[in-house]
Amino acid sequence: MTRFIALTYGLLSYALFLATILYAIGFVGGFAVPKAIDTGAVAPLSRAVLNNLHLLALFAIQHSVMARKSFKQWWTRYVPDSVERSTYVLFTSLTLCLLFWQWQPIPTVIWQIDHPHIAMVITALSLGGWLMVFTSTFLISHFELFGVRQVVDNLAGRVSPAPRFRTPFLYNLVRHPIYLGFIIAFWATPTMTAGHLLFAGVSTLYILIGIALEERDLTAMFGDDYRRYRDRVSMLLPWRLLQPRALQAGSQQRTEAGAE
Repeated sequence: MTRFIALTYGLLSYALFLATILYAIGFVGGFAVPKAIDTGAVAPLSRAVLNNLHLLALFAIQHSVMARKSFKQWWTRYVPDSVERSTYVLFTSLTLCLLFWQWQPIPTVIWQIDHPHIAMVITALSLGGWLMVFTSTFLISHFELFGVRQVVDNLAGRVSPAPRFRTPFLYNLVRHPIYLGFIIAFWATPTMTAGHLLFAGVSTLYILIGIALEERDLTAMFGDDYRRYRDRVSMLLPWRLLQPRALQAGSQQRTEAGAE
């Protein structure tokens, strides 16, 4: 019965995550949702900026602190290992729901593209960013990332396997395709308002900080395998693919010599 409750909890947490991320697409893009990033009651500028910064900071703190190994070691003294990831996903979804609900628009237009075909292309680029996010999660382990595999393994009495270091497809182009997808989705918009710019700018800053924290954890977990990967593949932009092959070969030889 306890395992079945854990499974139900994990599946409900995952369902809330799916609903939240789908809402996020409409919230950022400004379509198909009752309240988007540029809709709602307009407050005085200073109050709107402070309110939105508090919401973004709350998400950043929750998302980063709960992802740290030290927090997980403390947290799992009270929360079973099987639902630890689901609980993290649940809290992340609730924090995002609060952000969507309480976000105050700042409608001053920074740029606007009126040509319908160009605007359509930019909107498609934003949706392509979201597609990159989803694709990247499935390339590694989507259901493990969002806690479903853990509760299924727990129900079946299996021990979830230890994390393996893999770099499929997009992960051979950039080290963080999920984050790259978010950045594209946030910035590719035909109409950039001051509120949207605040959201995109602070989110991008948080992503860069999150990458630094995540790479520290990955280096501690996978050691030299991750160090060599970091030397070989760029962080967010696949600029190393554009290097002449001679330079790539020289860089690879230096990396191998350092490993030896």
